[in-house]
Amino acid sequence: MEPGFWHDKWDAKHLGFHLGEVNALLIKYWPELALGSDSPGCDINVFVPLCGKSLDMCYLAEQGHNVLGCELSQKAVEQFFSENNLPHQIESSDPINKFTTEQVTILQGDLFTLAPEQFTEINAFYDRAALIAWPESMRLAYVDKISALIPPKSVGLLITLDYPQEALKGPPFAVSNDWVMANMSDTFEIELLSCDDALVDNQRFVNKGVPWLTESVYKLVRKG
Repeated sequence: MEPGFWHDKWDAKHLGFHLGEVNALLIKYWPELALGSDSPGCDINVFVPLCGKSLDMCYLAEQGHNVLGCELSQKAVEQFFSENNLPHQIESSDPINKFTTEQVTILQGDLFTLAPEQFTEINAFYDRAALIAWPESMRLAYVDKISALIPPKSVGLLITLDYPQEALKGPPFAVSNDWVMANMSDTFEIELLSCDDALVDNQRFVNKGVPWLTESVYKLVRKG
């Protein structure tokens, strides 16, 4: 899960983690966050870690939100803008390059080099493929970093997968409800919105003989 692993994935176009459509769970559960209901007219600024070239960012922008993504691969970022025909500006600097269009900005570089000062306007977040991208040995460092970046009271949607880890080599890696509660409840208020059988919709897992697979959706609120 070192940077070279993900660069190789994008170079080889091994993009099984990329969905060619907006995630159905995002569409279903994003309204559950009730963003802006307490402060009508307030801008919603959504952070999307390890965003790739996800169409979910387009969906979030279509809801009127400002989106701030972070992605290691420059190829992924360039493909996001080209495939969606989005004119953009590039501000190059070390260690982060900044790609900007009207409602979407992507910081291209290593998530762990980002500073909280870049996130002062963030009040929402969305994680579909970031937490499950890390093996357990590295996952807590990611949670600590995200917790440091996201301002208090920010509201987010987290989507995870769980399955017998020994049945399949990740990513995506198995993240249980117990792990989420044990390792994220110190910094986030956590509400489980759904936990459903997802095996039939994931042919890769079926082909590998994985006996069961669940997909969970959480509402998270960064504690103050």
